[in-house]
Amino acid sequence: MAIRKIARMGHPVLKGIARPVPDPTAPAVRALVADMIETMIDANGAGLAAPQVYEPWRIVIFQAPAERAGEAVDEAEIFDHTAPLTVLINPEIEILSGETEKGWEGCLSVPGLRGLVPRSLDIRYRGVTPDGETIERRARGFHARVVQHECDHLDGILYPQRMDDLAELIFESEARAMLAAQMEAKEAEKETGDAR
Repeated sequence: MAIRKIARMGHPVLKGIARPVPDPTAPAVRALVADMIETMIDANGAGLAAPQVYEPWRIVIFQAPAERAGEAVDEAEIFDHTAPLTVLINPEIEILSGETEKGWEGCLSVPGLRGLVPRSLDIRYRGVTPDGETIERRARGFHARVVQHECDHLDGILYPQRMDDLAELIFESEARAMLAAQMEAKEAEKETGDAR
């Protein structure tokens, strides 16, 4: 196992369409997956796609731990807002609802930035593991967001390309200042409303 270098926005490997993996159980695939897991953990990521480590294959890994979900999880997704460490080879996504929601995303290939990205709230995904087993799951909320984000890498898409308002693209270092300004604005609005 080895920690791999992560490609950054602008590198051609992140712009191409990744190739299907002909044999998900091949030793080379297992070695790549092991490196990807080590790299993701080292970088404190929620997911990683093979193109991000300069390998143009349709392989993604992800985890959706509860502590990364952000805001409170609503009742509709309480059953499945997290996912264990998952390896998906040749993944496919089926959108189950036209309903979308914006949420903050970051990316190991776009370091230092965060953006509000609209994503489908309810999906089904399937793929194959390195053991040749099929995985099929339904995902909602944060879990669905992570899967869609990682699979976008396989089609040469980075999250800023999904954004509908680039004013919602910020430096991570400014997030606290932005949140404080938003809280002040809400308090001022509340005080103005109470005075009426």
